[in-house]
Amino acid sequence: VPKYSLEPRFLPPNSSLGRILEKLGICSDISLLRFLLDGIPPKWRDSKLLIRDLKFAEVPVRVYQAKAPSVGQRRGVLYFHGGAGTLGSIKVAYSLLMPLQLNIKYGNKIFVMASLKIIISLIFSYRLAPEYLYPSQYWDCLNATIHFMRNVEDYQVDPARIILCGDSCGANFATAICQILVSRTDLPKIRAQVLIYPGLQGLDFYLPSYQQNRAVPILFRDRVVYLCLRYLSKDTSVVEDVLKGSHVPEDMKLKYKKWISADNIPEEFKIRGYKPQKPPSYTYKHDVHEVVKQMLEVMFSPLLAEDTIVSQLPESYILTCEFDVLRDDGLLYKKRLEDNGVRVTWYHNEDGFHGVLTLFGYGIFSFPSAKKILDNTVNFIKKL
Repeated sequence: VPKYSLEPRFLPPNSSLGRILEKLGICSDISLLRFLLDGIPPKWRDSKLLIRDLKFAEVPVRVYQAKAPSVGQRRGVLYFHGGAGTLGSIKVAYSLLMPLQLNIKYGNKIFVMASLKIIISLIFSYRLAPEYLYPSQYWDCLNATIHFMRNVEDYQVDPARIILCGDSCGANFATAICQILVSRTDLPKIRAQVLIYPGLQGLDFYLPSYQQNRAVPILFRDRVVYLCLRYLSKDTSVVEDVLKGSHVPEDMKLKYKKWISADNIPEEFKIRGYKPQKPPSYTYKHDVHEVVKQMLEVMFSPLLAEDTIVSQLPESYILTCEFDVLRDDGLLYKKRLEDNGVRVTWYHNEDGFHGVLTLFGYGIFSFPSAKKILDNTVNFIKKL
């Protein structure tokens, strides 16, 4: 029995129900998922905390900061929520950001997570696909980030301690934005990037973690590709072809094999049910490539960025979970950063699964591994 089954189970929303409702003209499957996943945020409040909803470059932002003036400048934590570019909101990210600000009473224990005097947190609420076409989400996150960086003095934030964070596709946004900003000389330098179970490439869905965790809630292997296609507003009938790798030209596979390959995954992560893909298990299909070629661009797959960019990136924190299809994306990016001389702090949670932090603070639905992840992540931020 895998370790994750020892914790409370949380099953994903029934995608079949969503498709039925969509065919009946009631709502789309994405709308159903949004309704079910947004939920009700935990009731974490504190009289010393000021919460404001603002707009940075027309992008909705929720700002958390202490009401009392700070003796010195604060760290600025900019957070991009996950949800495959189609799901998620400030409500969902609420349970991740509040622990950075409050001393939270959880059960019969009080967890001292961070000092109100040293951190200001911001959640960016970018526009969602498919209503807003890709790459609107990246531009929202980038423009709001630049707006904040140009106005840090308004929030008593130290321009040398701006931290970009995100979970899942939000970590993808944080990664891509860090890569874009390394060449900007008119803005402060990012102090660190914090990447929580990041999804960083659309080239290989046959890595060990994709095989081992293909049926582990809440993110199934085929669901990853389906949501990616919905995010890009593409035909979802090519899911199986993409899973097999038929969307990748042979020359591209050879070019990026040095970065995206099971050969770069440590052997201890291949013990549990991994079988190398053998030719001719995949056949390139040009028509499939044309449908999904945006998945192979650096903006969507920042793991494909050139070494000249990667070598300039800031100190990084990468969180991976054992029972997560995206685990190996994080492991591969960790290796790329380290190979390019970037300092990396890596935390691997052996019991965690994708999205486990979303349930933090929801009583019996909150997993012990989420608390460990939050503690480790916050401790990293506090040391910056």
